[in-house]
Amino acid sequence: MTEPLDPASVLAEFIDRVAPYDPSPDASPVAMLAVRTALGDQVFTVGDHVVRALCKALDAYRDPDDRGECIGCGGRRLDENLHCVDCGQLHGILGQVIAHHVRRAAAAAGEGGIG
Repeated sequence: MTEPLDPASVLAEFIDRVAPYDPSPDASPVAMLAVRTALGDQVFTVGDHVVRALCKALDAYRDPDDRGECIGCGGRRLDENLHCVDCGQLHGILGQVIAHHVRRAAAAAGEGGIG
């Protein structure tokens, strides 16, 4: 079981890690970030440096389950074997190799070569 996260404390830790590098620490805040969870509400007043760092961090994040888009249906739910959960198509070079092998085996079976 995964340990539950406290988004407010994660955000507070991020701010603490980034804030010391703010080139203008005395500048006025540019944003207020509010986090409301079952644990309560927390509001963070942050400057431009933290906002930019947060935006860059969010932009750089890639979900570990993101395996691209299905070339058949455009869905984004490819399993670890690169099968599209929505339409069943195989993807990538591995998918192409498997599909080619299946076509070759089916052709050989049709000619009485396999089975």
